[in-house]
Formats: sequence, C-alpha cells, structure tokens
Amino acid sequence: AFVSNLDSLPSTQLYGIIVGLTVLISFTLLAGGGGGVVDVVGVSPIMVEKKVSANSSAGPQPKWFVLKWLNVIFVAAFLLSVIHFSWHAQTYLNDSSSSLYFLVGWSLFLCYFFGFFGISFVDITDEDLVSSNSSASAVSETTTKPKKSVLHPPAASAPVCSDPVSSSSRATTNTTTSKDDIKAMDNDAIAQLVLTGQMKDHELEKVLDAFRAVDVRRIIMQDRLSSLLGKDTHCLKNLPVGPSLDYAQVHGANCEIVVGYVPLPVGMVGPLTLNDESVYIPMATTEGCLVASTQRGAKAISQGKLGAVATIVRDGITRAPCLRMNSAKEAALLKLWCETPIHFASMKAAFESTTSFGKLKGCNPTIAGRNIYLRLICFSGDAMGMNMVSKGSLAVIDLLRLQFPSLQLVALSGNMCTDKKAAATNWLEGRGKSVVVEAIIPQKVVRATLKTTVAKMVHTNLHKNLIGSAMAGTIGGFNAHASNIVTAVFLATGQDPAQNVESSNCITLLEETEDGDLWISCTMPSLEVGTVGGGTSLPAQAACLKAIGVQGGGVVPGANARKLATVVAAATMAGELSLLAALAANTLVQAHMKHNRKAPSKK
Repeated sequence: AFVSNLDSLPSTQLYGIIVGLTVLISFTLLAGGGGGVVDVVGVSPIMVEKKVSANSSAGPQPKWFVLKWLNVIFVAAFLLSVIHFSWHAQTYLNDSSSSLYFLVGWSLFLCYFFGFFGISFVDITDEDLVSSNSSASAVSETTTKPKKSVLHPPAASAPVCSDPVSSSSRATTNTTTSKDDIKAMDNDAIAQLVLTGQMKDHELEKVLDAFRAVDVRRIIMQDRLSSLLGKDTHCLKNLPVGPSLDYAQVHGANCEIVVGYVPLPVGMVGPLTLNDESVYIPMATTEGCLVASTQRGAKAISQGKLGAVATIVRDGITRAPCLRMNSAKEAALLKLWCETPIHFASMKAAFESTTSFGKLKGCNPTIAGRNIYLRLICFSGDAMGMNMVSKGSLAVIDLLRLQFPSLQLVALSGNMCTDKKAAATNWLEGRGKSVVVEAIIPQKVVRATLKTTVAKMVHTNLHKNLIGSAMAGTIGGFNAHASNIVTAVFLATGQDPAQNVESSNCITLLEETEDGDLWISCTMPSLEVGTVGGGTSLPAQAACLKAIGVQGGGVVPGANARKLATVVAAATMAGELSLLAALAANTLVQAHMKHNRKAPSKK
C-alpha cells in the first residue's frame, strides 16, 4: 500500500520528499558527530595543539552558537521552500517569475551551505581538546614515528678563529657579572649564563681554568643534546675527561700489544641544520682552529633558509678478489657467466647465506689477461661492512670453483675494491655511501659571518679547487680540506681512520644564484662509515655516536649509517665554506698565528 501511495504522487512532490529527507539525515549525522573524542583522535597532534592555542588565546572568539542557530533556520527554510514548491509545482512551473524567485532563493541557500554550514560542526571546545589531546598523541606515537621538529638557532657568535681582526675587540661576556663572581658560581649556574646568551661557550677558558671550563661545557652540551634526543639521554657520560680506558674491551677487538693510549681532544660543532633537524658533530683533532672554523661554517649554513640538504645516492661496500684462470679465454668466459642474471642470482644466494644483513647488489668483473677482478658490491646495514663483504666473497668464490675448477684465488682483495688507496674506481663508481649535500648561504650572511663576498668565494673556489686540483692531476681532491673534517669525525666516532683516503674524495662547487646568494655543494662518492662494529663499540666513540643520534643499529637496517654519512658530508661542507672564506679574505695565516700558537710558558 505504501509503495502504491508513492506511485500515485506527482514526480515533483516525490522529488521534494527525497530532497527533504536527504538534508534532514545529513543534518542529523553532522549534529550527532561533532565535538566527540573520536573526532579529535582523527586529528593530528599538531592540529590539536594549534587549535587549543587558538581557542585559549586572550583575543575575541567567534560566536559559534550563532552559526548553529543559523544552520537550523536556513535548513528549515530550505526544506519548507522545497516542500511548498513540490506541492504547487504546476502553478509555479507555469509562472516564470515565481520560478525565478525560487531559483534565486535556492542559490542563496546553496551559497550559505557551501560557505558556512560546516563551520559550527568542526568547532570543538577547549575541554574536549585538552581531555583528548593525550589520546591523540598516544595514537600518533604508536602508528608513526614523529619527526624531530626541534631546530636550534645558529650559534650565537662565530668562534674566535674565524675572525682574528674583530675578535680582539670583543668583550669576554655579555653579562655585567665580574670574572671573580663567575668563578664563585657553581658549574650549573655558569652553564645557565651560556645557555641564556649572557656568556659565550668558547670563552669559558678566559674566566675559568681549563679543566673546569670543560666540565661546564659538558653541562651546556648535555642540555642542548637533551632537547634533541630526550632528557634521559646522557650522551656524553661515557666520553672521558680524565685518563680512562677499559683495556679489557680493547683486547681481541681493537689493538694488540697494548702499552697505553693517546688522548685526543674532542670538540663539538653545532648546531648545524641538516635535513630539517639540528645536529651536533663531535670532532677529535689536535689541529687548532679546525673545530672553530668548522663551527663558523655550520653557523653560516644554519643561517640560511633550509640549512644543509643531503641525499644518499648509492650505498654499497665493495670487495674485489683477484682470480686467475688458465687462459684469457677462460677468464672471459667467467666474466660472461657472472654477468648472466640467472648466474648472478646463484652468486647472490651464496653470498647472503653468510650474513643476516648483507645483500649482494652487484658484480663488476674486470679482465687483465688471465686475471679477473670480481668487484662485488654489498649492502651492509649499519656496519661499515668490510668483514661482511669479505666473508660473503669467499662463499661466492666457492660457488665459482664448482663451475670453473681451474679457478685460483690469488688474493681476497685484488686492489680494485679499492680500500685505503686513492683510486679512480671509487671516484667514479663509489664505495660505501655516495652523498651529495648542498646549501644556500644568503649574501648578507656571507658578509656578516664569513667576512667576505659571494663573488670572491666563487672566484677562489674556481681557481683553487677546480683548476689548481686539475693541474695537480688529483683524483677526488677537488676540495679545500675535506680530509681534515672527515678524519676528525672518523676519530671521534670510531671509524677506520685509514679509510679517510677514499672517504675524503670530494668535489666542492660554488655558484652565485640569481638573487646574489651563494650556492655550495659537496659531492662525496665514497664515504665509508658504520655505527656498529670496530671502534664504534668503545665507550668514548659510542658516546660521540650517541650525541649525533646514530649509536648502534637503526630501526631500519642501514638508517643510522646513512645518517652518519650525511652528517660527515654536511660537516665537510661547513669546513669547506669557512676555509674558502678565509682564503678569499686572506685571513687564514693571521687567524692561525693568533689563535693556534701558545704563549711561551713562564718559568
């Protein structure tokens, strides 16, 4: 009966009923779903925090109840107009002026619905937001790992080595407190002077004795690092300040016939903005002004809009066994066999049977007569990977012997790897991590922080790093002093210092942008780093890795090692930037003579 009654209704009235029911249902659903906890959970914590801040501000707030009443009035008016038109459709359809009035009215209703109808439903009270904010944060943390959003401002001042002329005229501190009063303070109070900008951290030794200055500086650095890595992260706890080394940890792992150890001072560069986060970089060195100069470059980079942006373009450690066959023809057949996809799959399976993390990514055979150099490329997770790729290479050789019984292993490393030697193969094909890092330094920063001009720096880089290095016939040495920074970070973080040979391969490029700013990039195709194994397990070196935020294995295999590679590259770019500025301004010798020479000791 109900269906027959519907069939008897005119189509216009039936249309009006459908429209009215649709609007009524939509209104009911929206009104019932607003302001609940479920809605807040669906909002990201950042959006919630912004809304709480906006609603709790002292400024005037919109009168949300007015919009709610307007919604009721407009919905009711719209429904009545539709129903009225449906019941008298024949009359209005024959009267063009009446139809026009209805069309204009409905258009105005639609404008209101599109523009204002949903606002009152989105509004959530402060109490709802506060009570559910913790739930939103908990859901967000369990589903995705939040990206670090804490960015430290650039260093408050450039270190003294960067500007020998103006440094002599600078006051020791910005506070009116006398030196004697500062000495009378406890270490935490002095650290607060530095953290609040009333005193400069590199000038602590001018007020305190050297040992106490180091203690205060550790408090300062711990505070800064805690804001990035968490308050319970005691990064520097295992970085010694006095004679201490657990020789039991060294035995059988790091050194033989041990008679002692050589202490190296460790300086901390930072903050340096890298890939939208602040990092601090430990550098172990005995070269005065190196840390201070790198700090100046880090400050200039962080003063730019984006800071440093680094990208890993290749990731694979290599080993190239030297194999020898009975004839050159057999060597050629072995090369072709290895390059066949189905055979490479067998090699990959043999290689990966020896390791949990290692993955064989490629094989590049090179022939020299009866010799064949099998350059195997391996992903090694967070390890630097030399032991991993060597063990896997032996498994590959055992497989090849089954196919080529005459195969002889001359040397597991045939020098085409190439490890700890300058080599074009590393420069062109990469080894370890291949990184490119760039930054744009505003011209005003070049003048104020680097004390030179964009044009002078571009000119110096062209004639020194590019033309000069080309005339010297260098391989991978198109830079000012990349090995300085690479070695200092390697020593601090437990890397193999001998691998600075290939890891320091770098070409530094500078250009002037259309806006007159300075664009700089460093391309480093063979950075060999790891965060597990070797020297990274020693307490002091592990503490330095922890300060960077990359100690041990990452949640994603290889993530920590890749981040460490970007940090080394960014630090190298900071060092390049500062040294090129000093050369362009001709202040290099003056800075070193002023700040890298101790005064004669008084007898």
